[in-house]
Amino acid sequence: MSQTGAEPPWVFLSYSRDDQPHAREVIAALEAAGVTVWWDGLLQGGARYNDITEHKLENAYAVIVLWSETSTHSHWVHDEAMRGRDRGVLLPASIDGSEPPLGFRQFQWIALGAPGGKLNQQGLETLVQSVERLHPGLAGETPPAPRQKVTEAAAGPAGAGFRINRRAAIGGGIALAAIASGTLAWRSGLFGGEHSNSVAVMPFNRIGESSDQAYFSDGLAAEIRARLARNPLLKVAAEASSKSFRDSNATARDIADQLKVAYLLEGSVAREGERVKVRVDLIDGGDGTVVVPLDYDQSIDSIFDIQDAIAAKVVSELAAQFDGSDPAATIGGTHSVAAYEAYLRGRELYDLGSDEASDREALAKFEEAIRIDPQYAAAHAGKSRSLALIGNLYTGPAEREGIYSRAVDAAREAIRIAPDFADGHSNLGFAIAMGQLDMKSAREPYQRSYELGAGDADILSRYAIFRSRIGDSSSAQSAISQAASLDPLNARVFRLKGDIEYAAGRPTEALASFRQAKAIQDSISSYHWRVGLAQLELGDNQAARDSFAQDNFVVWQHTGGAIAEHRLGNLAAAQDHLAQLKSEYGNKSSYQYAQVHAQWGEIDKALAALEDAWRLKDSGLSQLFHDPLLAPIRETREYQALAKRIGFV
Repeated sequence: MSQTGAEPPWVFLSYSRDDQPHAREVIAALEAAGVTVWWDGLLQGGARYNDITEHKLENAYAVIVLWSETSTHSHWVHDEAMRGRDRGVLLPASIDGSEPPLGFRQFQWIALGAPGGKLNQQGLETLVQSVERLHPGLAGETPPAPRQKVTEAAAGPAGAGFRINRRAAIGGGIALAAIASGTLAWRSGLFGGEHSNSVAVMPFNRIGESSDQAYFSDGLAAEIRARLARNPLLKVAAEASSKSFRDSNATARDIADQLKVAYLLEGSVAREGERVKVRVDLIDGGDGTVVVPLDYDQSIDSIFDIQDAIAAKVVSELAAQFDGSDPAATIGGTHSVAAYEAYLRGRELYDLGSDEASDREALAKFEEAIRIDPQYAAAHAGKSRSLALIGNLYTGPAEREGIYSRAVDAAREAIRIAPDFADGHSNLGFAIAMGQLDMKSAREPYQRSYELGAGDADILSRYAIFRSRIGDSSSAQSAISQAASLDPLNARVFRLKGDIEYAAGRPTEALASFRQAKAIQDSISSYHWRVGLAQLELGDNQAARDSFAQDNFVVWQHTGGAIAEHRLGNLAAAQDHLAQLKSEYGNKSSYQYAQVHAQWGEIDKALAALEDAWRLKDSGLSQLFHDPLLAPIRETREYQALAKRIGFV
């Protein structure tokens, strides 16, 4: 039903109930100008979103949305704004300075007020003028999209009350035909560039009141990102770099430039009991326009179908060679929503990495997912990863072997269920190398993970550090460079890059990478330890001593301090560092004792410490083969025998 002479044309006002005082100010200003406003205060009882509301929304000649800190979290306001946008009649405004949520930031919006303040008269006048321009009786034709009118108003006198948000629109408005032809333009090379088939999946916005649902929206974005990364035709920015913009006000162009991608995928997720609403926009990183909008309002049981549909649509838009052959294949997944939710909870806790309790809770969640669906390969891989972490950080020598054995078994089960699941192979390689200290047996799963997961920065990083440790510097450099191109804002990638350069005998380059990591994340762990190691290799022993002293980890402070002070001739200070390390860590730091004694020239003591480390399965031995600190003992028969026993040669 359209607006007719029987009913005066109206505008639809969408707002949050908590913002009703400001909404009434807007209504008063519009009605004083002769504009007919429909708002939910006109309903006489009944649900807010009933047939009358739907009719008024579908047939309004303008949909005014009052964005605020509150309304950005209202799924009702999101629904109404989506409908206004999709009909081309959306007129957004902010009553407290809040930016519109993801999916609506490509529009300019009218600034009506600031946080905690009253609405400004100039903004209200601009809103009235914008509505009048859209009135079909004045235009004599179907009203154009509000975005064009908003842009015209913005070009008027200074101080007209408009702000351009971080999804800045292109000048002079945008024709619908331009959006429709976005894919054609890309295929024709108009947007061109080496990254034209590249995309970053940004953190999805959570809509709704429940504060414990962030894991679900983050998990949905991660699943879609993983599906896209498996397609060899696409370059997909990694999670860590994409997440760095979660609370950013950067423009689409800025984000795309920093992530080195052509497109952004932004979305919002609302959970309502047994239903889920997902809105996703594929955005051109060059000008912030929405190329493809996707909306889903389905049963929660359809969440996997939604993931498939979104990934398939993105692939078909960006990959010119797409042939429809399972672009978003679910590898290692589940069909159980309950198992999926338990897995996402485990993933959230593992990523949090706050303490032993949260790490063990993550393991429990992965095991819960496996109990619900024993064939859930990703959950088995998550279990393996958690066990390896617990074995490395929280268990003593007596327990460590059993923990790592369970980690190996879990990874093997993931591979048995899903032979092409890269994360299963990567976790198997890690558990074998770090837990069982069998570098020879770890080669095959790491290589397989690289072949299957070359589009995943985490897979590449693990593979790179492994190849570095077995002496394959060339493959390590190539893989870590690939990882850095996918994850350019992840400090950990550049820290690993520095580790690889240090092990290859390039301390100057290592220092540059460590400093790049710190520039990205000032608080990155073990920074001073690594810088000190590079400084030792460069012969700057005093600077190295100062660096070690600044590290927060006691083991690195004392290990580095013992070596640097000895080189500086401060033997008493060196002995004191070693004594403190042994007092606090006992046999847990046997590998570090070997490093210290080797640097002091005490060959027999260094070799004895290495033998203790082997007996205790100290994971530090995984870096034995190319550790510069062990250079003084590298030619001994005992060292070479141990290197062979571990599988380096």
